Amino acid sequence: MAVSPVAVGSRPSRVVLLAVVCLGQFMVLLDNTIVGAALPDMQHRLHTQLTGLQWIVDAYVLLVAMLLLSGGVFADRFGRKRVYLAGGAVFTVASLLCALAPSLGWLIAGRVLQGIGAAALSPASLALLAAAHPVPQERMKAIGLWAGISGLGLAVGPVAGGVLTDAFGWPAIFLVNLPIGVVLLLIGLRTLDESRNPSAPAIDVPGTALSVLGVGVLTYGLIEGGARGWTAPVILGSFAAGVILLAAFVAVEARRSAPMLPLRLFRQRLFTVSNTAMVVVGFALMGSSFFFSQFFVYVQGSSILRAGLQTLPLSLGMVIVSPYAGRLAARYGFRVVVTVGLALAGLGLLALGTVHADTGYGNVWWRLGVVGVGFALTMSPLTGAAIQAVSPQEGGLASGISSTTRQIGAVLGVALLGAVVRARQSGGASFEAGLNDAFLAAGAITLATAVFTGLWLARSRPVEGSATPRRATDPVAVGAPNEASTHGS
Repeated sequence: MAVSPVAVGSRPSRVVLLAVVCLGQFMVLLDNTIVGAALPDMQHRLHTQLTGLQWIVDAYVLLVAMLLLSGGVFADRFGRKRVYLAGGAVFTVASLLCALAPSLGWLIAGRVLQGIGAAALSPASLALLAAAHPVPQERMKAIGLWAGISGLGLAVGPVAGGVLTDAFGWPAIFLVNLPIGVVLLLIGLRTLDESRNPSAPAIDVPGTALSVLGVGVLTYGLIEGGARGWTAPVILGSFAAGVILLAAFVAVEARRSAPMLPLRLFRQRLFTVSNTAMVVVGFALMGSSFFFSQFFVYVQGSSILRAGLQTLPLSLGMVIVSPYAGRLAARYGFRVVVTVGLALAGLGLLALGTVHADTGYGNVWWRLGVVGVGFALTMSPLTGAAIQAVSPQEGGLASGISSTTRQIGAVLGVALLGAVVRARQSGGASFEAGLNDAFLAAGAITLATAVFTGLWLARSRPVEGSATPRRATDPVAVGAPNEASTHGS
């Protein structure tokens, strides 16, 4: 028997629902930042090199990036409660597997499972919230609370990672997910109402498979190229296979009636420019964040606990400024706010590229803060710009694509900036010199993108056959999705 698309409960039940969905998203976002604090301890205890650390991060982000859109469709088609709880269960079990992993290979396998769980849990959490709040004004308030409360995971992650790793070792950063996951499942089973969209499109299995394989083999080539040699047959083969698989993905998507990624959306300049910039945001933010804790531990000699605290200005800058980014975009326009944000982030990364072992923390923390503030000014407006470029019915899809492009950028950032560091070390330079070059490269690319958005991030015509894009003053158009089918962590 089909369940109605919207299940609306009483106000107390909505409060419980908000708490449950925020708990799940909090767990996902916590995992994004808590792992970075533990990377030095993982390297020591697992006897791995930089390549191994890259896989620990990218194995998770890759699966989230490639399955996020499908996760939203799954939730709409098969039941948002069912998919949300299934994602939470997979994420919790995967966290236990990570904590008990006896080797790097088992840890990477656990991270893959975590990514699958997060790709189901994250979009389903927002889908449940939107289904319970059919009135747009109430929905926007609920989404704002969801973003703010769950976003605390970003700020808590570095500190929690430093404390837990320093006291108990790196497995503790995954064990902390177990009580959260158990509470989520117990309360969710009893309190959440099921809802689904009977008219949701079918799952794009070929598109999903080709995207995972294509980006996966390219990531393999980028990460392993530094260790195996860029001209090694397996590396050249992986690049060739990646190009072929992604070309096949484009060909398949162009022919499907209900593709995972509608290529027609990229005919709109606003949509294309905003998503291109979002790739760079993910690239520079995640790629540089991957090295922050390692910089403080290996270059400046900090303890893991202290390093976790030292990276906090970045997260705090993002958490504090993010709620205001949409309002600023509504007042001054997407182009101004995004360009200023990218310029700030780029300058902050360039400033980090000049930090050395003897640089006092008083001259470091503000650079991290500038990077955090800059990127906080970009993400919500870029998502809003993507939503404005499409019809109102495709707002959720546009939001999901925006989150996906950011995650793809994150995968590439960890891989490519890691390759920069390895290349410098292979040439006889120190780890510190490699990090400086990585930060400088990320800053230069971010500044170049600021110029790009300053020139090209402007309103485009509506997609053919669709409604007029939303006004910039529409709260949905400045960063919060109006559909709950797809949204990333």
